[in-house]
Amino acid sequence: MINNEKFKTSFRRQLASAICLSFCGWALSAAAAPTQQAPLTDTMMNEQVKAYDWVRPQADYVRKVVMIPMRDGKKLYTVIVYRKGVTDAPILLSRTPYNADKSTSRNRSQKIEEILPVMDAEFVNDGYIRVYQDVRGLDGSEGDYVMNRPLRGPLNPTKVDHATDAYDTIDWLVKNVKESNGKVGITGSSYLGFTSLMALVDPHPTLKAAVPQSPMVDGWMGDDWFHNGAFRTFGFDYDLGQTVKKGGGPVPKGTGDEYTAYLEAGSAADYARAYGLLDLPVVRKVLEHPSYDAWWQGQAVDKLLEKRKLTVPTMLVVGQWDQEDSYGAPAVYHALEKQDTANDMVSLVIGPWRHSQVNYEARALGPLTWEGDTGLQFRTRYMKPFLDCHLKTNPSPCNTPPVLTYATGANRWDVSQHWPAGTPTPLYLGANFGLSWTKPEAGSDSYVSDPAKPVPMLPRPIHMQGEEWRTWLVHDQRFVDGRPDVLSYTTGILDKPVHIMGAPKVDLRAATTGRDSDFVVKLIDVYPDEYSANPAMAGYQLGIGIEIFRGRYVNGFATPAPLEPGKTYAFQWSLPNVDHVFLPGHRIMVQVQSSLFPLYDRNPQSWVNSIMEAKPEDYVKATETIHRGGEAASAVWLPVVPD
Repeated sequence: MINNEKFKTSFRRQLASAICLSFCGWALSAAAAPTQQAPLTDTMMNEQVKAYDWVRPQADYVRKVVMIPMRDGKKLYTVIVYRKGVTDAPILLSRTPYNADKSTSRNRSQKIEEILPVMDAEFVNDGYIRVYQDVRGLDGSEGDYVMNRPLRGPLNPTKVDHATDAYDTIDWLVKNVKESNGKVGITGSSYLGFTSLMALVDPHPTLKAAVPQSPMVDGWMGDDWFHNGAFRTFGFDYDLGQTVKKGGGPVPKGTGDEYTAYLEAGSAADYARAYGLLDLPVVRKVLEHPSYDAWWQGQAVDKLLEKRKLTVPTMLVVGQWDQEDSYGAPAVYHALEKQDTANDMVSLVIGPWRHSQVNYEARALGPLTWEGDTGLQFRTRYMKPFLDCHLKTNPSPCNTPPVLTYATGANRWDVSQHWPAGTPTPLYLGANFGLSWTKPEAGSDSYVSDPAKPVPMLPRPIHMQGEEWRTWLVHDQRFVDGRPDVLSYTTGILDKPVHIMGAPKVDLRAATTGRDSDFVVKLIDVYPDEYSANPAMAGYQLGIGIEIFRGRYVNGFATPAPLEPGKTYAFQWSLPNVDHVFLPGHRIMVQVQSSLFPLYDRNPQSWVNSIMEAKPEDYVKATETIHRGGEAASAVWLPVVPD
């Protein structure tokens, strides 16, 4: 007889088991499978998503974005990047007006050396933490933007500036980036060189080293806005691109010859009016201060630092053919060197570079080629060891050259104990357009300077953009040699090298029939007419130093005054700092002219209170007379060293 209760229990167990084998197996397999999203093909919806994190888990680095608070409550957008796993790491900071986000997302790669600028590879591959920050008021940072914001004081009534912002940033970084060793360095080129220098004003105690490169130091004396009183017109394009939120970029003058565009516009102020640039505060400020007044002097960073004790080891860097900021680094070096009694706190580097080329591949500049990548050589052999010895934990001893320069012509790195290294030696303008190491007999040469036909800076058409702008200082000067308004003086063929190390000094004894005048002097290396070693350079006239002087400032940059027609003046100024060897078989040339257009605005050559506001009728021809020999001996004093 069948036991009904046992039968029922067994049946229920078998049924449950069967159901479980079917259902539970399906449930387990469903749980193991990826989550299925419902199809959207039949759904009409907004297909934009809020964000996408392009730094994926497989990236070999950490990239953090933080908003660092400043003492006035504003927060600055900051990107922190380092290789995964780093500890006890130094921090290398750059404060930029050129977008910290873009500076740290170059290729949106998952490899750290690919997302950062080229110059950063050597550092992050050796465990450095790299930090980029938007300066106040730009891109992701809060606050108001002021071009080259002056130090707090007479020109800045607020309590903040680039010095305080750097201090507050460094303070936050060393307290909050746990991977760091608590030591910070700062670097950057151009505007970033300026912010690097400003960090040295009352610096944070953990700022241990600085490498300002091509820094904007004095915008009137010889950096971006003026050179020795002559206004640099290319600044209008920069102003528009830098200070306008919408519609910024180059001035909308089209793609034609910039020589024609500036000539037809007239004065600098008329050009600004024609393109609506007077709406830009920075343009109005520059136009309102054509002379070296307290406004310009109060912003000069070399003067600010000269008044303070240097406590942070500093390596100042500039390119020999820097077309934008050739003045600043040497000026700061000379301001600080006098307090560097042990010759180990401030150093100067001059490389064979254009503006900021130190941070890129630097095997060549225009037609010139070097012995390898000089930018990489500098970064690996000199810059990184300098930062390592001051920033790393338990570093090797410092062995930084007091002065490091690249001898162009000879193609080698030179180390010096001081700068300038050469002895001032006069090379006199002589008769028959010759140059002489001995003072010649008295004489003179003349030319007519016509503002309606200014001497161009480059062969026309001129476009002050891209490669043409980057390399104009090394362009072959034969395109103006022989013009009736350009005087060319030349030595004979050299039978031995002439090596110069320093800033050549111009002593030009000249008179004009006008009430004002500009003078441009070019120091040129003339290659042999036959040059089989490099046929492209045969006869080439290579500019070694080119600089302008505005005549109204002959008695002082803060005290412009009209020139007395016919009176001989001593116009004296410096060419850029160089390390160059004029080789045997070459010749040395000096060119003299009265315009360099459209880089510099035209001098009307009549007297006007502000050349910025000159009217068409103010522009007149003038005869310029260059005296040579005797009591009025014009010369270029070369800093000559034995070679």
